[in-house]
Amino acid sequence: MCCIAKRLFRLALGPVLVLFSSAVLAAHGDMNEVNMSPGVTDVGAQIYNLHMIILGICTIIGIGVFGVMFYSIYAHRKSRGHEPATFHESTKVEIAWTVIPFFILIGMAFPATSTLLEIYDNDEAEMDVIVTGYQWKWKYEYLNEEGENVSFFSNLRTSQGEIYNSEDKGQHYLLEVDEPLVLPTDTKVRFLVTANDVIHSWWVPELAVKRDAIPGFINEAWTKTSVEGVYRGQCAELCGKDHGFMPIVVNVVSKEEYAEWLGGKQAEAAQIKELMAKTFTLDELMEQGKAVYDRNCLACHGAAGEGGVGTAIAGSPIATGELGGHLDVGINGVPGTAMQAFGPQLNDVDMAAVITYQRNAFGNNMGDMVQPIDVFNHKKG
Repeated sequence: MCCIAKRLFRLALGPVLVLFSSAVLAAHGDMNEVNMSPGVTDVGAQIYNLHMIILGICTIIGIGVFGVMFYSIYAHRKSRGHEPATFHESTKVEIAWTVIPFFILIGMAFPATSTLLEIYDNDEAEMDVIVTGYQWKWKYEYLNEEGENVSFFSNLRTSQGEIYNSEDKGQHYLLEVDEPLVLPTDTKVRFLVTANDVIHSWWVPELAVKRDAIPGFINEAWTKTSVEGVYRGQCAELCGKDHGFMPIVVNVVSKEEYAEWLGGKQAEAAQIKELMAKTFTLDELMEQGKAVYDRNCLACHGAAGEGGVGTAIAGSPIATGELGGHLDVGINGVPGTAMQAFGPQLNDVDMAAVITYQRNAFGNNMGDMVQPIDVFNHKKG
């Protein structure tokens, strides 16, 4: 008798503790790291409130159902002489357990529907940003009706030493980038999310944004916040071996600071146009090419061009072969391999520099110099 009671107690204890933990979460969600965060947007607060309402309802139902179940098991056990009931059905009970859940679901549907409508309300956006996922980086393009668009790539900034444990890991390990997305406060920003290769997912929890990036499709999302700060996210779709190496960083700044930043980006774009007509020296190309190589090629081809995920650059038949073939691989990639088409990702100045660097670094010493006009002409065919 005593052993049976202890066994029943142990069986009941686990679910009861789970339900109790849920109740604590509902009451003190902001004190527990496993709970959702309301973030810094109004729609994020709505999502959080909806989550807590539904969690509270489920907790109350769970406590009621499990409470009745465990009481029935304990109080009506065979050892106390209880015999099983012989009734076949009860119309009243069946009506009750159909009607009550129906009204509960209706009650849950109202706040859920209003929140969903708010999440998908992309109208009256004050600015648009195209977000494109690549293996394994993000491209951001600001659509500007009054001038030229501004676009750039955002790459992982965490060093290879941290990744391979030869250096201590920083505070924002795998969550830092070279070019963050910059947004102004108190501005409704619409994101047009797509992908260039495979399915990705652009996810920034604090801004209440998560949308799949699918090649050939454009998904919409939006955010608006009055709280300045740095908000971090990640690709939330398993998109390949370096899935964990494409973080998202969003800097929300004042409108004045944003206007200053955008002006600087537009000046950079104008400068690149001017550089397109310039003839660079070998030293200039090598210096620029190394920076481009370290940012875009090193992870696959190695710091010394020794190869790894990608083929070796040192002594490569591509890097030491015909220049046109090397340009073609750099611009168009190699279908069916991890070698991406970098033509859409790099401007002609950077492409000329990195091709020059690959043909003269790592002992290749070809003596070739590729100018931006050469890249432009190769693209034109």
